[in-house]
Amino acid sequence: MTESTTRWCSDKLVLIAALAAISLSVFQIWQGITADLSAPVFRPIHLSWVLILVFLTLPLIKSEKSTAIYLLGRIFDIICITAIAWASYKIVSFDYDDIMFLMDGLTFLDQLSGLIIMVLLLEATRRTVGMVMVIIAALFLAYAIFGNYLPGSIASKGFSIEEIVRFHIFSTNGIYGAPLAIAAGVVFIFVLFGAFLQVTGAGKFFIDASFSLAGKYRGGPAKASVLASAALGSISGSAIANTVTTGALTIPMMKKLGYKSEQAAGIEAAASTGGQIMPPVMGAGAFVMAQFTGIPYSEILLVSIAPAILYFGCTLLYVHLMACKLGLKGMDVTQKISVVLKDGWHFLVPLILITSLLLMSYSPILVGITGCVAILVAAMCRKHSRITVSVFFEGMKEGAILALPISVACGTAGIVVGVVGQTGIGLQFTQFLMALSGGYLWSVLGLIAIAAVILGMGLPVTAAYIVLSIMAVPSLTELGVGLLAAHMIVFWLSQTSNVTPPIALAAFAAAGIANTSPMKSAVQAFKLAQGFFIIPIMMAFSGLIWMEGENIDFAVAIVLTIGLIVAFAGCIEGRLATKLPVVYRILLLVSAFAMLVHYPYINVIGLVLIVMITLLNIRTSKSERVLTSEEV
Repeated sequence: MTESTTRWCSDKLVLIAALAAISLSVFQIWQGITADLSAPVFRPIHLSWVLILVFLTLPLIKSEKSTAIYLLGRIFDIICITAIAWASYKIVSFDYDDIMFLMDGLTFLDQLSGLIIMVLLLEATRRTVGMVMVIIAALFLAYAIFGNYLPGSIASKGFSIEEIVRFHIFSTNGIYGAPLAIAAGVVFIFVLFGAFLQVTGAGKFFIDASFSLAGKYRGGPAKASVLASAALGSISGSAIANTVTTGALTIPMMKKLGYKSEQAAGIEAAASTGGQIMPPVMGAGAFVMAQFTGIPYSEILLVSIAPAILYFGCTLLYVHLMACKLGLKGMDVTQKISVVLKDGWHFLVPLILITSLLLMSYSPILVGITGCVAILVAAMCRKHSRITVSVFFEGMKEGAILALPISVACGTAGIVVGVVGQTGIGLQFTQFLMALSGGYLWSVLGLIAIAAVILGMGLPVTAAYIVLSIMAVPSLTELGVGLLAAHMIVFWLSQTSNVTPPIALAAFAAAGIANTSPMKSAVQAFKLAQGFFIIPIMMAFSGLIWMEGENIDFAVAIVLTIGLIVAFAGCIEGRLATKLPVVYRILLLVSAFAMLVHYPYINVIGLVLIVMITLLNIRTSKSERVLTSEEV
């Protein structure tokens, strides 16, 4: 086997993968518009297409140094692709109207097709997401099969292979359940929308606009990074993709201005992770939340606006304090916002359109398709942003490729969800969590936060949210937290793994761009992303989720959250307008905890203390500036 043979094989498979990816995008748009295929047909076709693309684009043997081994690996991949096609055909053509299979069980070939999909889904998960999620899914399957051998308090019935395959494959409860339904529907379309934003140049417009708005202020590039990440991250739905996209421009500029490398990486990671909780799109998890809760996505979008603004306000505050501490200034030259808007105002139209349609409760899938059409039409309306046919197909291809890890992760998460439903382990876990926490909401929140960080070390955010919501939300609702608030808390805490040591994937990606220590970057990102911990606490202990409370409760919650953010920031950074004495830092810490109690008088005392310390610090800062000017 010659090197030229290997190269020919590789090139052909790359071409086939590109055509398959474009075809998948076309198929998804067609299904989104017509909805001709039923769930038992559409979901297996989508997953099989995704699995085939994974085996085409991510070979078993990545190195081509040994041609023989590489070709053997590709032969194995092709065998897997053939097996996926056969198994999917058996599943799609299965006669669900014949109830005899419920009485007599599945045939041998049906069981074999189901096992092939389950095994190769786990292999695709290993290639796209990592081994941790495979291990978690395998452990849940092992529990379903061998649970009858465990102690009585955690035991399950113990299901046969036939029962496992029937439940997880030949129904809409397992692999082809709600998580995959969301990934195959609305999430894919919005990922495609994000791909079109990038290829048309809309992404660059948002970054340029952010620099125009914030670049001239103290620590300008860092603040621009936060604004750009808020805009792009909402659409991309991936903290890591957002980090790489915006960080390639913002991190070098932050370093040039004077930020330390790990600070620049931490700022970008914290800001990019926040994009997934920023309306209008909020990543894949928010659509899953709508499915799980039965609450319209438009309501979830509205509820999320205030917490998201508070999060980015928190991040901007830390960035500003960091810039003050380092004595940094803004950029000397920034492009006028009027110039940026003149060149790219047309890219705002699709965003305004999809936000309006989502708020009007139109179908998210149709809204996403409308957004894709709108961004292409907007690009073609201006000469300097027109794209060619090849760029259009590049967007179609990239959209499908970017969606692969999401669909695979959601399919595997369906195994976890299915086992929970089949065995009833969710109720046992709730009882265990309640017993371990002593029935205190504080304890439950802490345990969920720890579980979120641990799960997030190996699972994508969406998958971590799905697993946690199934297992932990009942504990929160049992303690009096509203259903939507409980899901929002879990959704927010699921984001923390991207910025929390020891494994913080977004921070590690930013560290690679900044050429600095991943762990130091993760520490900085963790500090800057305090909002991911502060705001879920306020969701639990106040009326921050305003749809579930009175307007006055919501207003009070906003004020308390702002006070909490300022108090923690001043305490951690050791300064507000200027350096804070140790006594003030201690008082701020005490005031922060005063925001978390249910006694209004204590809340008021804490707020007054925070305001007084802030005003005194501002006065001290002005006095220092006067003395400095007199010395000069």
